[in-house]
Parts: sequence; structure tokens; C-alpha cells
Amino acid sequence: MSVERIKKDDIVVAIAGRDKGKTGKVVAVNVKRGVVLVEGVNLVKKAVRKSEAAPEGGFVERPAPIAISNVMPWDAKAKKGVRISRVREGDRSVRVAKGTGTRFE
Repeated sequence: MSVERIKKDDIVVAIAGRDKGKTGKVVAVNVKRGVVLVEGVNLVKKAVRKSEAAPEGGFVERPAPIAISNVMPWDAKAKKGVRISRVREGDRSVRVAKGTGTRFE
């Protein structure tokens, strides 16, 4: 599977797991582990100790990694997740949605 289909700052939709159907912006991509961090998807509660940064301490919700195979790029025109192909344009490669032809840059 190609891991280059998802990049940082892409809008993606979760297609599996407890957050299936939720969309969010990709915060980070770990190609070696094959996971992505997505804002608002796969949130977990993390205990935080009292410190200067967090004087109250307590619990904080933060995104946990989700497998890259469980997300698809979101096409706003089609209002759904789409598959991506690479098309050569001159000397560079551009990501294009297979169904609609929307370009992802």
C-alpha cells in the first residue's frame, strides 16, 4: 500500500474504528509505523500532572495514532472519502482523486 497518499494538513475521513465517519485535519504522519494523527479523531484521555504549563493537572483529551489504512482523503466536492492516484504533470507528480478528478496539493 502506498503511504504517500496521506500528507500533513490533508483533510481525511475515518473509514473504520469507533470514530468511523468523522473528519479532521492530519497533524502528523509516521511513515515507518504506518500511522497518522488526526485532529478530533481517536481521542484518548491522558492524565496530566500539575506543572507550570498545566497548573490544574487532571485529564486532557488528545488524539492517538490511527492506522493510515483506516483513513481516506476527504473530497469536499464529492462530500465523501476518495481514492487517490498519482498523475505526472510535466516534471512533477500530482495527487488526483480517482472518481472526481479533484487535485490534492
